[in-house]
Amino acid sequence: MKNPWKTISKKLVYSNPWIRVEEHQVINPKGGPGIYGQVHFKNKAIGIVPLDSNLNTWLIGQYRYTLEEYSWEIPMGGGPEEDNLLVSAQRELREETGFSASKWTNILRIHTSNSVTDEEGFVFLAEDLTAGETEFDETEDLQIQRLPFMEAVDKVMNGEITDAISIAGILKVEKILREQGRI
Repeated sequence: MKNPWKTISKKLVYSNPWIRVEEHQVINPKGGPGIYGQVHFKNKAIGIVPLDSNLNTWLIGQYRYTLEEYSWEIPMGGGPEEDNLLVSAQRELREETGFSASKWTNILRIHTSNSVTDEEGFVFLAEDLTAGETEFDETEDLQIQRLPFMEAVDKVMNGEITDAISIAGILKVEKILREQGRI
């Protein structure tokens, strides 16, 4: 489909190692002048739904500075744009849970808030898990919770899990498990 927007100019407003914020002067689809802000993420968002043979999963709890509240989420993190998605997913699962997995399935591509950002996320299902040691980043103060997978679905449905990538990943895995006759 043809782009109805015309970009007149772009100005860098802010940049750090994780994001870049630009202000765009535009002509909107109706032909009038406008302004658009765009947040560019310098990493891909990578989420993982780990699942053991008993259909248990793991959630990560942490205080989210931007929300000023505690959040339970699937294991996730950023993968540099130039890195292989699977390699980033394997690293994040190991860092946050200590697990490695021998079976990986890329199950989802998601845009987290496409009205203001070009952030692209991916969710993997990780199975055939092997336990190991966590490797938290210095900025992480994490809690790890093991629970039956369907309890994670319940946490999504009752609003206890509010992170978009976690919600999408958990519900996608539920659909996959139902289609496979595993739940």
